[in-house]
Amino acid sequence: MRTYRLLAACPDRVGIVAKVSNFLATYNGWISEASHHSDNQSGWFFMRYEIRADSLPFDLESFRQAFAPIGREFGMQWQIGDSAQKKRVVLMASRESHCLADLLHRWHSDELDCEISCVIANHDVLRSMVEWHGIPFHHVPVDPADKAPAFAEVSRLVAEHQADVIVLARYMQILPPQLCREFAHRVINIHHSFLPSFIGAKPYHQASLRGVKLIGATSHYVTEELDAGPIIEQDVVRVSHRDSIEEMVRLGRDVEKMVLARGLRYHLEDRVLVHDNKTVVFD
Repeated sequence: MRTYRLLAACPDRVGIVAKVSNFLATYNGWISEASHHSDNQSGWFFMRYEIRADSLPFDLESFRQAFAPIGREFGMQWQIGDSAQKKRVVLMASRESHCLADLLHRWHSDELDCEISCVIANHDVLRSMVEWHGIPFHHVPVDPADKAPAFAEVSRLVAEHQADVIVLARYMQILPPQLCREFAHRVINIHHSFLPSFIGAKPYHQASLRGVKLIGATSHYVTEELDAGPIIEQDVVRVSHRDSIEEMVRLGRDVEKMVLARGLRYHLEDRVLVHDNKTVVFD
């Protein structure tokens, strides 16, 4: 069923839900899903509505024009999207295949409602797997001594494929600040640790040295500050002193796949609102 997805955030006050609901009722809008959250700490209100597109008498642009006065009245940060317009996703990877293979399988099985425009990798080892799915594969090696030419090519490919969102499926390079700014809240990374603990490299080795009993993974939006962007999704698995580092890595990979897939799905379905450096996720 085709729906319009209305997301809004504004300073909290009386009458927001009534005003929006009355607007939709005036045009016979059929609300198929409604979510609200009032944040007492920040004093902000967040909402997400899904409205059956066939119940409204106008298209998306006419909706924007009709709703704009309400947005101004409440000082809203708002957007409206169409579920029929699939987001274009560019996947980026290095050598490890588990996250990339999982996303490709979910896309192939119609679990992810998107278009995967291409895969960009700084190693060539995953080409055959990607091309089996009929997806373009671009090998862009990164010279540690001079990364600028590689990332210029990455930026060119992202623009050529008209990406709406970039997913780092264990892409083991740090994106340049310009790309982070250009795609703010549109680059999703998977960190193989339960952030903010054990940031940077070899988190499972760090966790093993600390004798942790839970390990996890975190999907988050990428910012210029490493591993510090707004968190979308996290999960954990229990471990014990009996587990070797290799066993922890194996268990961690399973969690990474699930967390990255969930984070991407929430983004594709317009379920994530970012405020400051936190997210509201209407799952």
